[in-house]
Amino acid sequence: MASAERQILPVNSMFAEPAIDAVRRDDGAIILRSRTPLAPAARCSGEWLEHWARSVPDRTFLAERRGDGWTGLTYGETRAQVRAAAAWMLAQGLGPDRPLAILSDNSIAHAVLALAAQHVGVPVSAISPAYSLMSTDHEKLRAMIRLLDPGAIFVAQRAPFAPALSAIESLHRATIIAGDGDGTSAVPLQSLIATTPGPEVDRAFAAVTPDTVAKLLFTSGSTGQPKAVINTQRMMTTSQQAKAQLWTFLREVEGGPVIVDWLPWSHTFGANHNFNLVLSQGGSLYIDGGKPAPGLFDTSLANLRSKVPTIYFNVPRGFDMLVAALKTDDDLRQQFFSGVRCIFYAAAALPQNLWDALNEMSLASVGRPAPLLSAWGATETSPLATDCHFFAERAGNIGVPIPGTELKLVPSGEKLEIRVRGPNVTPGYWKAPELTAAAFDDEGFYKIGDAVKFADPEHPERGLVFDGRITEDFKLSSGTWVNVGALRIAGIAALAPLAQDIVVAGHGTDEVHFLVVPNIAACRSKAALANTASIGEVLAHPAVRDAIAEGMAKLRMEAVGSSRYATRALLMAEPPSLDAGEITDKGYINQRAVLSRRSDLVARLQDDTASDLIRLA
Repeated sequence: MASAERQILPVNSMFAEPAIDAVRRDDGAIILRSRTPLAPAARCSGEWLEHWARSVPDRTFLAERRGDGWTGLTYGETRAQVRAAAAWMLAQGLGPDRPLAILSDNSIAHAVLALAAQHVGVPVSAISPAYSLMSTDHEKLRAMIRLLDPGAIFVAQRAPFAPALSAIESLHRATIIAGDGDGTSAVPLQSLIATTPGPEVDRAFAAVTPDTVAKLLFTSGSTGQPKAVINTQRMMTTSQQAKAQLWTFLREVEGGPVIVDWLPWSHTFGANHNFNLVLSQGGSLYIDGGKPAPGLFDTSLANLRSKVPTIYFNVPRGFDMLVAALKTDDDLRQQFFSGVRCIFYAAAALPQNLWDALNEMSLASVGRPAPLLSAWGATETSPLATDCHFFAERAGNIGVPIPGTELKLVPSGEKLEIRVRGPNVTPGYWKAPELTAAAFDDEGFYKIGDAVKFADPEHPERGLVFDGRITEDFKLSSGTWVNVGALRIAGIAALAPLAQDIVVAGHGTDEVHFLVVPNIAACRSKAALANTASIGEVLAHPAVRDAIAEGMAKLRMEAVGSSRYATRALLMAEPPSLDAGEITDKGYINQRAVLSRRSDLVARLQDDTASDLIRLA
């Protein structure tokens, strides 16, 4: 392992060296800026497509799995379909106030329609399919459609989305586009891409400016109804320009970066970070139909065996499943670490045990540690605000401000609240001026609600460490603050692999308690039970309960103070609910929403007679 001194330096010239100014103000705030100026960015995302369609028209841009192979579009083919679909949208009257709504998951059709809308100044709103396919009341989908008033709505297949379309039928005047063209009243997708584009497309493309609204991305709505975050063309292009200046190895990758990615385009990580990275760099995106979930991750592994990515992106749950697979598959492990230039995690801090496992396997496979990177931001920052473009010592380092972006660290109790200002930050929320005004401070910094601390207070270039949400922390009855973000990560690591996630409870009580979201597959394996065993049987098994208790004891041994370990735990048989705002489809747990909805479990944590309570000895 390299020394801390060397780990802040670029390795093999892969990254730009961090250079940061830190200004400490009299009011206690700290302003952080990159000394690297932001270079001019593209006018709009369409300029990227036009450039690569001219330069490398036959290079694969998008591909998706069909049977045993991949089918896809080149840059030239994508441009042709984008222009055709854009012509149809203009003819239908779509425009700045009549956006395109996409209800379906990632696909080539999804990408073509989204790019077509952006090409001619039509905002596109990709809505998580979970709100259509998993919801029972479609309440949030209905709220989104009311707010958008879309000009067109796309679904890949009419039948699965029929209940959702019925639920919103009276709320819009949009044309329904169906990918399968099943003879219903929906317009078949093929008719869009068969449209002959004329000069109106060129005029509309030329009229797109950096301030044009490109996307309306919804927040998770975990603390109320979802908000539509305005994403301008400038936000997207400056974010990718900053990334290109920091990840200097991208310009050296022959044929552009290749990614195999499942992350949803209804979220900023999958869409603005990953998709736009490929598009801006002229790379190839292989759409992964799998996900880090039981029964679906095998698809992701098959795709990784077929295509080796240049950069591998995932969330911590995905890395948990990947590590387990790599440990038992020598060929995949060697192929993966030989081909991947860097590994990027986001959505939540990566547990240290997964970080260590990836490094150990990389060292054994190719003789070097894996370049593990992260960043930080939000839907409102498109998403890049900081980037860890150096090799950090441990998981959790979110890096330093990107070129053109300022951070303001504001003292908040014992923490530093982080705020953001720059060209990558949203101008506000769609049709919600009051929410917009409340989201910014008097200096124009966006108030995200997260906390950070310096990895090394004397050397700001060594990065910031995520320190949880300001509103999630609480006090014990002793007056001791509980750092929920840090304790959650430590708890997941101590209970690995049985804990998929943890909700930290104990507000106003004497001790910290855990509500554990169990990894059912790992628990079933620990109990040596068949796949037919019920969840209740699995979670009640003594081997599982004993292992959880052992993990809690381990955490207590490593802790300094009562606020850094839990004395009691309950295993949650019902997974967190999307409809109830407890979780997004990326897997981020909203602590407050879970504690509120599961108040009966919180009460049971303090009931000494509860039979399912797991306690420290």
